Amino acid sequence: MGLTSNNVVMVSVVASVLLFGATVWLWPRFARRGVAAVLGRIGLLLVTQVSLFAALGLFANQSFGFYGSWSDLFGTETEPGVVVNHDAPGSTRILVTESRKMNVSGGGSVPAAVGRIEKVTIKGPLSGLASPAYVYLPPQYFQPAYAGRDFPAALVLTGYPGTTEALINGLKYPQTALRLNKEGRMRPVVLVMMRPTVAPPRDTECMDVPGGPRTETFFTKDVPSAVAGHYRVGEHARDWGVIGNSTGGYCALKMAMRHPESFSAAAGLSPSYKSPIDATTGDLFGGSKRLERENDLMWRLDHKPAPPVSLLVSSSEHGEKNYKDTVKFIEKVKEVNRRGEPIRISSIILNTGGHNFNTWRREVPAALEWLGGRLSDR
Repeated sequence: MGLTSNNVVMVSVVASVLLFGATVWLWPRFARRGVAAVLGRIGLLLVTQVSLFAALGLFANQSFGFYGSWSDLFGTETEPGVVVNHDAPGSTRILVTESRKMNVSGGGSVPAAVGRIEKVTIKGPLSGLASPAYVYLPPQYFQPAYAGRDFPAALVLTGYPGTTEALINGLKYPQTALRLNKEGRMRPVVLVMMRPTVAPPRDTECMDVPGGPRTETFFTKDVPSAVAGHYRVGEHARDWGVIGNSTGGYCALKMAMRHPESFSAAAGLSPSYKSPIDATTGDLFGGSKRLERENDLMWRLDHKPAPPVSLLVSSSEHGEKNYKDTVKFIEKVKEVNRRGEPIRISSIILNTGGHNFNTWRREVPAALEWLGGRLSDR
């Protein structure tokens, strides 16, 4: 049974309830004095407490997507995240490894009614990287009326370390996109769901690290090109947006600002505005202050021409550490826009909300609706 499966969570909950009941039932037998009785009481309490914490931990992990598998939890994940691509030019850059039905209440599982999710591996000839992804194809993709249509696409990124499955099971991007589509609030958009950690366990903050992984090239060049070459998806910037939470939110904003030729719109949910330097990142800049500044979004607004992109940022007045920086970023973009430069800014500011899945689930519907409205529909 997988770490995030419902069966594992249910077994842990049932086990903790049974152990609690056993403790209450057996406690009188261990109420006597003596070493054996004391050890019995300690054992009952210890086992019950461990089972309770395990149940709570498994439920929290399933809800927030901290770890995607047992091997991920225990640090024994061996799936390679960096692959040097020696394929000949023109060879397949997307390999479909699994197809999932979308089971929606009242909608069945027919792709033409609810869409389909495909698990793929995306290879990048320019970056030399490869990474798994989930691609959500909306129902219109399978309908005859749209057979000749190229669809807009959105790259959807988790935080760090994150799991791609959390975008489906936790933040429910495909389910939300389908609901908005059926309500007429969002045009059909292909979602390419990934985690920014393409060179695990390193956090590259979606940049081309000097002498290291070329993550920025992978996401801004390889991924859009590969997806457009395999699916009926537009290949121009007007066809592509990017959205993410936390580290993925910073990546989304940065990649749109640095690569307007790849993305025309970006939404950052609880983003930071510059790359951290810590044990998970290592030296991202090779000692270059210039490179460090160019990845600082505040600095870019002050010193670089603003690109013709639309940006959305989110935060909470109470509970989010990035609130002041978000307000500052919004004001900087508005100032740049008043000077006649073509950048645009929108925001979602909640009254309260922490840096967690519950907050992002409140923001995803509005952010997806906003993003879909800024992509082309051809």
